[in-house]
Amino acid sequence: MNKRCKGCGAILQYEYSDKLGYSPKHDADYCQRCFRISHYDDVTISMKTGIDPDTVLRKVSSLNALILWVVDLFDFEANLIAGLNRHLQGKTIVLVATKRDLLPETTGNQKLADFMMQRLQDFGIAIAGLVICGDLVKHAFDKENHSLQEVEKAIGYYREGRDVAVIGMANAGKSTLLNGLLKKNTLTTSRHPGTTLDLVEMDMGDYTLYDTPGLTRKDSYLTVGDESLLKQLIPDRRLKARSYQLYEDQSLAVGGLARLDLLGGKKVTCVGYFAPSLKLHRGKALSADALWHTHMGTLLAPSLSESFESMKRFSYTKKSKEKLDVVIHGLGWFCISGDVKDIHIYVDKAVSVTFRKAMI
Repeated sequence: MNKRCKGCGAILQYEYSDKLGYSPKHDADYCQRCFRISHYDDVTISMKTGIDPDTVLRKVSSLNALILWVVDLFDFEANLIAGLNRHLQGKTIVLVATKRDLLPETTGNQKLADFMMQRLQDFGIAIAGLVICGDLVKHAFDKENHSLQEVEKAIGYYREGRDVAVIGMANAGKSTLLNGLLKKNTLTTSRHPGTTLDLVEMDMGDYTLYDTPGLTRKDSYLTVGDESLLKQLIPDRRLKARSYQLYEDQSLAVGGLARLDLLGGKKVTCVGYFAPSLKLHRGKALSADALWHTHMGTLLAPSLSESFESMKRFSYTKKSKEKLDVVIHGLGWFCISGDVKDIHIYVDKAVSVTFRKAMI
C-alpha cells in the first residue's frame, strides 16, 4: 500500500526530487515540499492552479460525510462556490466562517451572520448551520476563544453517524481549523494555495475526518499574483479602517493593483479594508491617468499588469446613499457611503470585482 504524506496527502516517492511527494528519507511522514513550506515558507512546486475543483467536489460527494465548508470572511466573495448544493446533492453543509479576528471588533457576529445568509440566498446556496470562528492561528485554545468548541458542537449535532469532510477555497483556513480540532499541527498550513494535494484521512475515534485540497478560482489576485506577492496581499492582523472624506471627484490607488474613481459626489466617505502592507494613494480623479502612466510599478507598487491600458474596468452607478462595498477578489474592499454617482474600479484583466451591500 502506498504511503501518503501526512501534511498534503500526496503519495510519497523517493526517486524524483522535482515531482510531488518526494522525500529523501524512506521513513519520513512528510514530503520534502511540506517540510520546506512548514519550516522555510518555501514552495518548491507551486500547485495553486494545478488542482481541478470539480474533481475535488466529486470525491467529496462520494463520501458519506457531513460537510464543513470553510469560508474566509476577509475574502468572502471569492470564497463563494456557485452551484455548491448541485455539486454536493443531499449533503448536510455547515458553513464555518474563519478569520473573524481580522474584522473590526465593533462589528457584531449577528450582523455578520445576517450578511452571510443574505449573500448565500443571493447565490441560491442552502446551508444547515453557521459557525463564526475567531483567531485559529495563534490563539485557538485561549479561554476567551470558543471557536473550536462551537465547531465541535456543530459536528456533534449535524454529523448523525457520518464522517466529516472539510472543504473550501485555498487559504480559507481549512488545515488550520483541522489542526485545531486534532489539537496538534499534523497538517501542513501556509498562505500558499495548493498546499493540500489530495484527501487526507484522520481517525477521530468514532468517525473519519477528511482534509481536502483547497479549491481555486482564476479571477482572484491570490491566483493571478506570484507566490512572493502573497505575503503582501494576505493580512495577518486586524484590519485598520483607512477612511477618506471626499468633496470632489477623487481617485484612490491600492498600490499598483487597483484604482478606484469616485465621480459626481459632493460629500462621500470611502473606507479601505486591505492588508496593512499595501499602500493607499489618494488624488484628484482628473490627474489619475497621468499618475498611473508615470508611476505604475514605482510609486504605485506592487503591480501585476503590464500597463494601465491593459487593466480592466468595472463600473457602477450608485442610486442611493446606502453603503456599498466594492470588493476586489483576493485583495480586499472599499466601503462607500454618500451621494457619489459613478464608481469605476480598475484591476488586472484576470481579476473580478463584486459590488454588494456593505458587510460592515
